Amino acid sequence: MGSHLSKQLERRKAISTEKKVLADLQKSCGCEFPGCDYMPSDRKTWMAGVGPDKLRINKIVWPGTHDSATNKIGIRFVSRPFAQCQCLSIYDQLVAGTRVLDIRVQEDRRVCHGILKTYSVDLVLNDLKRFLSETESEVVILEIRTEFGHVDPPEFDKYLIEQLGEHLIHQDDNVFGKTVAELLPKRVICVWKPRKSPQPKHGEPLWSAGYLKDNWVDTDLPSTKFESNLKHLSQQAPASSRKFFYRVENTVTPQPDNPILCVKPVTKRIHCYAKVFIIECVKRGFADRLQIFSTDFIDKDFVDACVGLTFARAQGTA
Repeated sequence: MGSHLSKQLERRKAISTEKKVLADLQKSCGCEFPGCDYMPSDRKTWMAGVGPDKLRINKIVWPGTHDSATNKIGIRFVSRPFAQCQCLSIYDQLVAGTRVLDIRVQEDRRVCHGILKTYSVDLVLNDLKRFLSETESEVVILEIRTEFGHVDPPEFDKYLIEQLGEHLIHQDDNVFGKTVAELLPKRVICVWKPRKSPQPKHGEPLWSAGYLKDNWVDTDLPSTKFESNLKHLSQQAPASSRKFFYRVENTVTPQPDNPILCVKPVTKRIHCYAKVFIIECVKRGFADRLQIFSTDFIDKDFVDACVGLTFARAQGTA
């Protein structure tokens, strides 16, 4: 009992220390980065606002959400706080400016997060199609994977193609160097990551797992995650020369050895430092490698930071 209590006290001290490190960094680093003064007139159509003919796929800083379809997961007030990473529906996330969705499914096509499940993936696709019907120039990256510990839904690739066929941008390395305008009217890059089913092939409507990569660091320590994200990003080639998408996740994760297991209070430790991360990327000389930037509980400040840097790249000032 005494040993356990001692470990908990050490953990709390470590978390407190790391929170202070990021708070001090925020105070010292300033608030400016290329495009920081740009504000989209409408986040729902921010790509149209920047200009589809100016936006190259490999120059966009894509605002993304982590575990996107968890707004109604589990049982409210009971299991939901342990798995909910977003408060907004998929449609509302897209309207708010999100352009990368992270969806996990189980065998019956229901969205899940670990052992907890929520609505059918049909709702996700209906929200996406509704958003596409209301906009003209917004491109969305839809990542769908079979959750760890689950079985691939039967013939799920065919289902995705049936649902999204007219919108799908086919798997092709040349896409990365094209502008949004050159891809229209196709507007969805769908990355399907099955556990055992065959991977999509070149030229097919869906994209294989290797086209969206990241280095997941499973920790609830905010400065550790922040610096690990910077380290892994620094080891990537510039986004303009890559033939895959690379994601950085501005999140921390509850750990079983810590008494705080709810997502929101834990991820809050790093949530407000997205702009600081961009500033540090600029200062350290590898802001050109930032591409997909994802978060829990996405908000306008996060979206605006991504859009601002995208605008600066489109204008040739970053």
